[in-house]
Amino acid sequence: MKKIVKAMSTLVVSTVVLVGCGNSENTWSEDYGLADVEFPLEEQVSLKFLTSSSPLAPADPNEKLIYERLEEKTNVHIEWRNFVGEAFGERRNLAMSSGEMPDAIINSEYSDYELLNLAEDEAIIPLNDLIDNYMPNLQKVLEEAPQYRAMMTAPDGNIYAFPWIEELGEGRESIHSVDNFPWINVEWLEELGLEMPTTTDELKEVLIAFKESDPAGNGQTIPMSFIINDGGQDLGFLFGSFGLGDTWDRTVVTNDGEVKLTAADEGYKEAITFMNELYEEGLLDVEGFEQDWPTYVAKGQEGRYGLYFTWDKANISGMNDTYDLMPPLYGPDGHKNVARNNGMGFDRSRMVITSANQNLELTAKWIDQLYDPYQSVQNNWGTYGDETQQNIFEFDESAQMLKHLDLEGTAPVELRERTNIGGPLAILDSYYGDITTMPDDAAWRLDLMREVMVPHMSADHIYPRVFFDLDELRRLSQIEADFYPYINRKRAEWITNGKIEEEWDDYLEELERLSYSEWLEIKQAGFDRSVE
Repeated sequence: MKKIVKAMSTLVVSTVVLVGCGNSENTWSEDYGLADVEFPLEEQVSLKFLTSSSPLAPADPNEKLIYERLEEKTNVHIEWRNFVGEAFGERRNLAMSSGEMPDAIINSEYSDYELLNLAEDEAIIPLNDLIDNYMPNLQKVLEEAPQYRAMMTAPDGNIYAFPWIEELGEGRESIHSVDNFPWINVEWLEELGLEMPTTTDELKEVLIAFKESDPAGNGQTIPMSFIINDGGQDLGFLFGSFGLGDTWDRTVVTNDGEVKLTAADEGYKEAITFMNELYEEGLLDVEGFEQDWPTYVAKGQEGRYGLYFTWDKANISGMNDTYDLMPPLYGPDGHKNVARNNGMGFDRSRMVITSANQNLELTAKWIDQLYDPYQSVQNNWGTYGDETQQNIFEFDESAQMLKHLDLEGTAPVELRERTNIGGPLAILDSYYGDITTMPDDAAWRLDLMREVMVPHMSADHIYPRVFFDLDELRRLSQIEADFYPYINRKRAEWITNGKIEEEWDDYLEELERLSYSEWLEIKQAGFDRSVE
């Protein structure tokens, strides 16, 4: 067996609690001596995988219809070690650091830093030759969309993980361009004789009217809710009325190719000042600085919000006409901008093969099945023909197409988490109308993006998925360990307590002490390499 990972990082390993994994048998499969593998195998064999899954899904992944069909197709049985929530990260790290490695880890959730550390320690293997020799489905994806091979490839030229790829629009019109859509209660607007706000001042007036009129009744009205510093639920969408805007990673790229930190922009200071004014007026949800997702959803389902932020209103207030998308607003100086989030349908690290694996051809060919277009579509969203529960698709035999079904009010995210498998997959824009239909919720959101958001996006670039080298990643990790928590803490403090004007210069000095200039230099160098 090859060298075992020595210490992925003190930050990761220090959190691992040593619990019994059982040493009575290997956690990886025996060498079956298979070559020139074709599916289905004449005799069934097993591979041993570690994975994570949603608490909504079966504890045994083999109970999912997608995996049942895959086993029938390949005659490969997967022995799963499946963990939910935080337990997965701990058990995954323990397995890799103790030598009790599985054959592979699916839905591996490794950061680039962890991935390269594992590669350096030879705990995971390079995949280049496996892809070239045994994976025609993935090869076809990379031939049609070669940009992904570059994103998969580490600075040393090796590929260490299989990606998840989901295309839904491109450029500014990508579905990922804005996470935190602002949803406003248009029934309350109509009830109170108010117009859709077009400026930040008008928004303030609307929120005051919501508070004073209390349309939810019994003092239950919450004029504006959010979850601070939480991506799609954050209130940062409104920052675009004051300058660069804000993104989940506080990073934007100007049209001149300059990388900037949103949280050091003068417009950011003005936006925070406006948020503090709303807070002082009692217009912000006081729980927005600490509430979790279930609490946020529960209050939204009770119809208490005047304005809130999330990816898809169906998951909070339902797919009805009560809430509509609020367009971007003009700020006090007539500025209006929709910041493009640095998101895209790409995850570099959805599956790794460990150095304990003795059946590389078999494993690679099994994983390649996940990149079959019809298989990828089901992996991502769910399947068809399940007689035990609601289905995402019906399969149209005549058109040979997976067609999305009407979910009849079921929250899309919940049904998908119960039935899909995630993992490595690829869905290209070319699949829509041929392999599958576009999900209704995605098509609807893309239309909203094009009509409401895209006309007000000024940025030509997003910050790309740069694959930094290990030294850069180590330094970024060291800097960001203090850098981002400080930014996020001050952001919340200033919204609730004010004082941003008095503290701004000291704040910038503290950012510099936390190596802001070095962080910016590394990020800029990464961007410049990506566009060469």
